[in-house]
Amino acid sequence: MLTGKQKRYLRSLAHNTDPTFQIGKGGINENMISQIDETLEKRELIKIHVLQNNFDDKNELANELSHATKSELVQVIGSMIVLYKESQENKDIVLP
Repeated sequence: MLTGKQKRYLRSLAHNTDPTFQIGKGGINENMISQIDETLEKRELIKIHVLQNNFDDKNELANELSHATKSELVQVIGSMIVLYKESQENKDIVLP
């Protein structure tokens, strides 16, 4: 579980990052979850953009994704979801 200080640090890192994935009207599927999981292993911190044509609750989407990928939900702001998962082999981010 991340502390408030760690979440603030991760939000600052994510600020200048472009979204890696987009969730459209199709929502989330198994293929997307496995791709997000692989990307989290490589990058540790990713942003996901929820498109306007997706009418699902963004917080529910974020919780579903973080649960499915066993990652930490850093932030949901506007249409952006930020996820963090400590990498097993490519550990770059050192949390405060």
